[in-house]
Amino acid sequence: QVQLVESGGGLVQPGGSLRLSCVASGSIFSINSMGWYRQAPGKERELVARIISDSTYYADSVKGRFTVSRDSAKNTAYLQMNSLKPEDTAVYYCNAVTKGPLNIYWGQGTQVTVSS
Repeated sequence: QVQLVESGGGLVQPGGSLRLSCVASGSIFSINSMGWYRQAPGKERELVARIISDSTYYADSVKGRFTVSRDSAKNTAYLQMNSLKPEDTAVYYCNAVTKGPLNIYWGQGTQVTVSS
């Protein structure tokens, strides 16, 4: 079992920045990749960014603005969000995928609101 706890959400003006954190606990040795998803009201949950070892993936909508990273010593994944836009408003969820066996875990979510 893996537990994930996100933090760092809040209200920010357009053009501003936020950094989300996701602390993992439990069977962290089994984590193969971590990612960030978001879900806006009335929309489906979508992948924002993912990190596997040193490889990263970003949705087109956030490329050049968001950076995903992972500090293994702190069992923490981060999502640095710059140049935020109103359309980035959503609940952001941390996700971990484990190997041997394959399982998917989710955090509780953190609200990000971009508004003037």
